[in-house]
Amino acid sequence: MVTVLVSVPDELPAPLPAELHYDVSDPYAVRLSIGAPEARPVDWVFARSLLTEGLRRPTGAGDVLVIPRHRCRPNSVRVVLRPAAGAALIDIAESAVAAFVQRTVSLVPPGTESLHLDIDRALAELTDRRD
Repeated sequence: MVTVLVSVPDELPAPLPAELHYDVSDPYAVRLSIGAPEARPVDWVFARSLLTEGLRRPTGAGDVLVIPRHRCRPNSVRVVLRPAAGAALIDIAESAVAAFVQRTVSLVPPGTESLHLDIDRALAELTDRRD
């Protein structure tokens, strides 16, 4: 659990609890959960490669952007979330993001993600088939 700084238009930035999650069974993705678990956190799922690359340079398009060492908070990584309505800026300590990415890499090295996919299970979920 880390504390992130969440900024939304027309509001003061607010510190909130957050967690980054990684599941080997979905090796290409990471999940960012923002908010206390008892308050039903908001989850965003996006590519692990976005977070990894975002430690070095701005990356992403569409709903999620990752920007390293933002000038306002040089020791953080900024994740920009842009849903259909509005946007949120999430500043996370760079050290926490780097440690998280390193843990995911130790579990599933980049380039080996396909070895961890259960294609039969994924197809069953897509077709809503129960065996």
